[in-house]
Amino acid sequence: MTFSIPDGRELLERTPSALTGMLAGLSESWISSREAEGSWSPRDVVAHLLGSEKHAWMPRIRHILEFGATPTLAPFDSEAEITASAHRPIGELLTEFAAERERSLHDLDALGITEAQLELTGTHPEFGAVRLRQLLSTWVVHDLSHTAQIVRVLGTQYQDDVGPWRANLRLVR
Repeated sequence: MTFSIPDGRELLERTPSALTGMLAGLSESWISSREAEGSWSPRDVVAHLLGSEKHAWMPRIRHILEFGATPTLAPFDSEAEITASAHRPIGELLTEFAAERERSLHDLDALGITEAQLELTGTHPEFGAVRLRQLLSTWVVHDLSHTAQIVRVLGTQYQDDVGPWRANLRLVR
């Protein structure tokens, strides 16, 4: 499947409700659980998604549309919002993420990006030349990757308690 804004938007608009359905109302023991020392908890992942929403996706899209490859896209601190939101309730983070995502998708729609514009190039501080199509595709896969990460973190909390079924449960093998 080749990226298209309508197809990608279908997934992007569902992420906040999917995460809310999965995490809202869970006890702190679930929300703060980790796979290993130093890994991200579900709260950390939602905070990271919120930070990405505010400081990465739309700012970088606008940058490529306005400036192209010069200057380089601003670096993004993937852990800044995790630090800033370390003790915020998950419900608050989910609500803010949903509002920011709704705003981002409204702004994306308003840009009216054409097929030709999807081929515009920007310069990423680490990867070099990137096309707008790649950035938008990455936004979608980024959501899916972090949703899978949350599921994995939650599943691993019972990895030692599933007994012999562990062999059948890819999530905890």
